[in-house]
Amino acid sequence: MKKWSILLIITMLTISCDMKIENPLLQKWDTPFQTPPFDLIKNEHFVPAFHKAMEVTKAEVKVIANNEASPTFKNTIEALEKSSELLDRVSSVFGCLNGANTNAELQSISAEIEPLKAKHFDDIHLDQKLFSKINWLYQEKTNLNLSPEETTLLDNYYLRFVRRGAKLDDGDKEKLRHINQELSDLYVMFDRNHLQQSNAIGLLIENRADLVGLPAEVVQAAAELASARGLEGKWAFSLQRPSFTPFLVNSEKRDLRETLYKAYINRCNNNDDYDNKKIISRIASLRVTKAKLLGYQNHAEYTLERNMAKTPETVYRFLEDLWEPALKRSRIELADMQRMAESEGHSFKIQGWDWWYYSAKVKKEKHDLFDALLRPYFQMESARAGAFEVAQKLYGIQFIKRDDIQVYHPDVDVFEVLEADGTHLGIFYSDYFPRDGKGRGAWSSSFRDQSNIDGNFITPLVYNVGNFAMPIGDEPSLMTLGQVTTLFHELGHALNSLFENTTYSGSRRVPRDFVELPSQIMENWATDPSVLKTYAKHYITGESIPQELIDKIVKAQQFNQGFRQVEYLAASFLDLDWHMLTVESEQDANEFEKRSMDKIGLIAEIAPRYQSPNFGHIFGGPGYSSGYYSYIWAAVLDADAFQAFKETDLFNRDLAESFRQNVLSQGGNDMLAQYVKFRGREPKIEALINRLGLE
Repeated sequence: MKKWSILLIITMLTISCDMKIENPLLQKWDTPFQTPPFDLIKNEHFVPAFHKAMEVTKAEVKVIANNEASPTFKNTIEALEKSSELLDRVSSVFGCLNGANTNAELQSISAEIEPLKAKHFDDIHLDQKLFSKINWLYQEKTNLNLSPEETTLLDNYYLRFVRRGAKLDDGDKEKLRHINQELSDLYVMFDRNHLQQSNAIGLLIENRADLVGLPAEVVQAAAELASARGLEGKWAFSLQRPSFTPFLVNSEKRDLRETLYKAYINRCNNNDDYDNKKIISRIASLRVTKAKLLGYQNHAEYTLERNMAKTPETVYRFLEDLWEPALKRSRIELADMQRMAESEGHSFKIQGWDWWYYSAKVKKEKHDLFDALLRPYFQMESARAGAFEVAQKLYGIQFIKRDDIQVYHPDVDVFEVLEADGTHLGIFYSDYFPRDGKGRGAWSSSFRDQSNIDGNFITPLVYNVGNFAMPIGDEPSLMTLGQVTTLFHELGHALNSLFENTTYSGSRRVPRDFVELPSQIMENWATDPSVLKTYAKHYITGESIPQELIDKIVKAQQFNQGFRQVEYLAASFLDLDWHMLTVESEQDANEFEKRSMDKIGLIAEIAPRYQSPNFGHIFGGPGYSSGYYSYIWAAVLDADAFQAFKETDLFNRDLAESFRQNVLSQGGNDMLAQYVKFRGREPKIEALINRLGLE
């Protein structure tokens, strides 16, 4: 028996003995489909579990690095792929709880663990002995008789190590370690402040007369929020969208709309304990230093190298092509609102806090359509069932409610997902209601990814998180149309994860600007007239949404698109500008943002979708940094892909199977080639331009 094999056995036996402690995160889970046993997992289990998981990974990586046998794909790349299994499991459970159901203790654990994880990964990626094996395999890959997937996995490991500093000399490696440590601390601080400010009360009303214009359900929700915060007899509006948006849309009190609007856009920008300006300026500066250390001019160049766009110049051109028509449309929308305000006898100039209120009035005037008309037809459970039915018609899958699988909060529902023939495909969790311990927005992630190493097929455990309308009293969750499309969107991400069918999860890395295609294409079915009839049913009478309302929805689809695209594109420009910096000095965040927005000519009545101090996509971690443009880039793909269904049949099973096999199941680095396999050609922008009405 070879020496490295003996070392591996001894290491694993030692690890096995050490793990026989009463920590559920370190045990094999005797639960349905090995789902997390949330009733057993306590906060105090995480720190020791992280330490043990990192110890296990380091021991396994040490065996790989010290193996005296010649490197092979199996003893190096595949072994590395297996080495992080325990750490991935602990991290995924902690990540879910800290994002969707956090508290002060979990946030404290995050602050303690994230720097340790940064050091842990640096220790691996900067290990010269380990990298020399990966490098040798990479240089010899044409002679190794690897499968396409194995080649992709090898490429991904090689590029990951190089992009994380494996080729640096010892002095620069040490500099990189310090940068990564500081960035990990800053990301934790940013997220803590962002969550605190997003859940803060932005407006507290004590006089009932100040509720004028608000629907009864909005008033009741505000009263319940105030009561939950110990403010009985008052009405509170937080800075979460389900709370503040209805106020801005409906309140007749212009001064109070201004108060709440400014509280929202100034999150983490109030010169208090939760201010993020210095944090983001330091993050941007460190990213410049890191990019230059790795041989790039700036962070954007470093990030975009592995995206479909490839270069910052390509992204700027793409955004600029959309900016002028979107800005032109927004000016027309502004003129319509100004006319409406003047017709009511007002002399003020429309401001940002007026946009939601007057756009709703214009929409009602032009299309006789407003949220109160639609919400009774969009009960959360019905919308979710509608999204499930779309997936069933396209792919033949089934969602079966499971009440025997543990959840981390009572709001969470669990479904087993089956193929048409009854084969188990995976588990899906949905968590849709806002709460104080939940981050804002919506997202999709997993407790476990699919893999099939050595014929051991592992099925995925996927979850969706949202912040949709809360049930109020005896009334169920009644959603806006925008929230419904978000539900469909996140299910698209979940389907992408559920359909994965590869040997190695590490081979599925796809460019950031491709990631949103599987989610965004699902939004198209959410608002298709034939699909609306199947799930949009009145929550009291059970009657399907009338054709009259469907017609109004269709006619209004391009309404306010100037505003929507301008606020989004402005944030995309802001993101790119932050990461095109080549100087390592810290910026004045507010002045930097003003220069960025002045450069593109953003009108004063519209703010970027996120302001720098609360731009979690790009400053809460590496995430979408230099990549916030990805949503509109992927929109070109999703509009073009959906056009293929419109040209044949919305539920064309052959086309859906091609989309599943070529786009959703495989992944890889060259997703344009995968898209061409599905579509038969490269994507065209015309379908998106037509959908947005920006010709």
